[in-house]
Amino acid sequence: MNVEELRDYCLQKTGTTEGLPFGEETLVFKVAEKIFLLIGLTEGNRFNVKCDPELAIELRERYPEVIPGYHMNKKLWNTVYMDGSLTRRQLCEMIDHSYQQVVKSLPKKIQAELSDLI
Repeated sequence: MNVEELRDYCLQKTGTTEGLPFGEETLVFKVAEKIFLLIGLTEGNRFNVKCDPELAIELRERYPEVIPGYHMNKKLWNTVYMDGSLTRRQLCEMIDHSYQQVVKSLPKKIQAELSDLI
């Protein structure tokens, strides 16, 4: 998966927006103004995703391409390298999980509005 494929995948998710709030080097994907993925554009071989704390540890132990979130809360975020042995499906599952983690933390009203958009 490259940056363009990752971008296309993220933008397919309901209510997703993209932006560069931290400068031109970091592309950020949000749902309802909450970040679920960040990717550096200068080094587009890795991205940060939100993760359940227990799953975050499990993924780090299982895959050398998954490390504690770079410049993020290490308990809740993972950095995932895309140039290793992880498959596209595994990468997409991590992106999906991050999106779902953010959506389930949103107020019920916003969750319902997102459901209506599907």
